[in-house]
Amino acid sequence: MNEQIRFGKMLHGGDYNPEQWLDSPEILKKDIEYFKKAKINEVSMGIFSWAVLEPEEGRYEFDWMEKLLDLMQENGISVLLATPSGARPKWMADKYPEVLRVDENRNRIFFGERHNHCYTSPIYREKVYQMNYELAKRFGHHPAVIGWHLSNEYGGECHCPLCQKEFQNWLKQRYQSIDVLNKAWATTFWSHTYQNFEQIESPSRRGEHGVHGLNLDWKRFVTERTVDFVKHETKAVRDAGSDLPVMINMMYYYNGLNYHKFKDVVDIVTWDNYPTWHKEAEPVTAMDTAMQHDIMRSIQKRPFLLMESCPSATNWQSVSKLKKPGMLKAASLQAIAHGSDSVQYFQLRQSRGAFEKFHGAVIDHYGGDDTRVFQEVCEVGKWLEQLEEMAGSLTHAQVAVIYDWENRWALEDAAGPRNENLFYKGTVEKSYFAFRKQGLDVDVIDMEQELEGYQIVAAPMLYLFRANFQQKAEAYVRNGGKLILTYWSGIVDDTDLCYLGGTPNGLMEVAGLRSEEIDGLYDWEGNEGVSVEGNSLNFTKTYRCEHLCELVKTTSAEALLVYGKDFYAGKPALTRNHYQAGECYEICADFEQDFYDDFYKKLVKNSNITVLMKEIPYGVEVTSRENEKAVYRIVQNFNCNRIEIEFPKDGFEVWLGSYDGTIAGFDTVILRKQKQ
Repeated sequence: MNEQIRFGKMLHGGDYNPEQWLDSPEILKKDIEYFKKAKINEVSMGIFSWAVLEPEEGRYEFDWMEKLLDLMQENGISVLLATPSGARPKWMADKYPEVLRVDENRNRIFFGERHNHCYTSPIYREKVYQMNYELAKRFGHHPAVIGWHLSNEYGGECHCPLCQKEFQNWLKQRYQSIDVLNKAWATTFWSHTYQNFEQIESPSRRGEHGVHGLNLDWKRFVTERTVDFVKHETKAVRDAGSDLPVMINMMYYYNGLNYHKFKDVVDIVTWDNYPTWHKEAEPVTAMDTAMQHDIMRSIQKRPFLLMESCPSATNWQSVSKLKKPGMLKAASLQAIAHGSDSVQYFQLRQSRGAFEKFHGAVIDHYGGDDTRVFQEVCEVGKWLEQLEEMAGSLTHAQVAVIYDWENRWALEDAAGPRNENLFYKGTVEKSYFAFRKQGLDVDVIDMEQELEGYQIVAAPMLYLFRANFQQKAEAYVRNGGKLILTYWSGIVDDTDLCYLGGTPNGLMEVAGLRSEEIDGLYDWEGNEGVSVEGNSLNFTKTYRCEHLCELVKTTSAEALLVYGKDFYAGKPALTRNHYQAGECYEICADFEQDFYDDFYKKLVKNSNITVLMKEIPYGVEVTSRENEKAVYRIVQNFNCNRIEIEFPKDGFEVWLGSYDGTIAGFDTVILRKQKQ
């Protein structure tokens, strides 16, 4: 079931844990009353309910859940029903210790926390299958239930003997021969050659952690184990006769799993969003959050769901900062702008005890509906109700930026050219920010996705090439695309072996150059890119660069900027190469954001790209969605103060929000153009 899922409405709701209040029916009754006031039309239930659903092995207690589902149905509230595998009950850990994880130091973890369980354990898989099957058999056709919320924030890894054996089998299937593996991992270095697959152990600081191919493959294995477990959970639901969509809630830039590998496993991509608003300037946080929204949307290139967000202060961050008035609505509508069909919160009612008792909630410990937070949630609910026709609408991006999980894993393990702060994410963000400041919708893709169809593709810092990226990139440029490469690209293959014969591997002719050296700068050092007189893009400024400076030898490429300092002064710092029908640019150093803003503005102007608005003030985001009825342009002011802004006269009319030539701080205006 991977066709686009449409619920026919914007979902508004979130995590609801009524099992905490079964002894207080008056509270449950009051909750429904409040949900209706706030136009909450969805709740996610059962996420941490295993100990209540199965208090003893084999004894299922489902009646309380059925009564609540009936209550939701009676009140027009949909339910995303969870499988409770994110936190197993104590009786299971006591009776079956093998379900508990083993850490990298080979110590079995005690019972506690969440996701402290082994995805390989046959017993754990059996218990999860039984629970999911019984839930789906009982509630898979309940009219309130619209989908399956599988587990909760999958993450972590297990190094137990069962997982070690599974890892060895995975490697055997991947490499077929131990000789092939030894060559791929360069195990002759430090004399760490393996004689057979059974000798291989997962990486550990107590053991082997210097073989980069091993480290990389272990991370891939952890992702594939988790993917397989998601399939296992889904199979139980399907075997019980439920064909409702399944989903998992992903996390912000989570480094432990390659989320693109779940593209065909889940029916809807969903994620949990907890920005640290007001820690930095709000426009900076907004841009960072926007990129994560676009990563999630780009996995399937369909609408996603915002599964969790905090209506108030998030208790587990370093500082529990309140959202200023208007921030909740701005953040919620930003998710919608970037492709979400929902705004959901953790949590709907605040817990009385334990770890998240001070985590923000729609209904707090006071329990009234006259709080500032509740009133702001009501305002979000009103907007989402009016935005119903936008549900299911798509985003059509003309440009893309590549952010690749496996490349990040390899970069962070590379041991050079900087072992502290390679700034991969920051480098990707500079390209993303430069596009977004022009009001362009941006797909954030990985190396497995196709490049065709984009006018410009930025591929920052792709140290590791995989998934035939060289061939795809060459074809893309040959057929007329504009490709932007940066320093430290095409250095190693997909097993982290260095390419021989020059880099960027397979793209030297496309880029018109060869990388010779890369200089890692100390934090107090810097250099500059000086405009070459008469350059073809009419650069006239000088731009600061830091951290990394790559030295290249050009063949057919034109130097647009050259270094201004050090022994490599005068060498190319930005190049342009015409290749067949397209162009390839190489950014040779870690330049400041102003450089990216100016450079990408020039590229967009010289391309067949339609910009949504020509003049966009600082801190204002412009995003679009469209369906068969209309095109929607969402304009958001993430400044605290009111901003003057002029909307172009191109057929769009103000549909929602207040606009008088200005937009208030943290406010949103949505324009709409009817399709003919």
